[in-house]
Amino acid sequence: MSLLDAPIARLDGTPGTLRDLTGGRPALLVNVASKCGLTPQYTALEALHEEYAPQGFTVVGLPCNQFGGQEPGTAEEIAEFCSATYGVTFPMSEKVEVNGPGRHAVYAGLVDTPDEAGESGDIRWNFEKFVISADGTPLARFSPQVTPDDERVLSSLRSAIG
Repeated sequence: MSLLDAPIARLDGTPGTLRDLTGGRPALLVNVASKCGLTPQYTALEALHEEYAPQGFTVVGLPCNQFGGQEPGTAEEIAEFCSATYGVTFPMSEKVEVNGPGRHAVYAGLVDTPDEAGESGDIRWNFEKFVISADGTPLARFSPQVTPDDERVLSSLRSAIG
């Protein structure tokens, strides 16, 4: 099964798959949280989405409350926060678990991808980033501290677009 076939609902509860969220395009998948020190990365994520969507790329936010309870809100609260505070227009999934026995199938397909330091395995914190190809193949992984507008991320997403 392709990573894109993993069932995952949109933030509004509409059922679907990761393919529905990415639109079958290369994507940057990010586990997001509204009450994290890294939450301001939403600004750069939205800027990436706006700049690269016309070229066939998308950002997908996957809210997660596993790190310090930093995404405690309901789907409606998350949507309102992201829209009102950061003007988020990129697709968002339902709240998911990225580690442990409840790890979502999307993350089960991502955690073996090593980052630039060769580290793979469990997600370390909010805002860990994965670039995937249009067919769902994981291409790159970036630590939470690597910002979305870092040249390494940009280079990876440009390669994914082709």
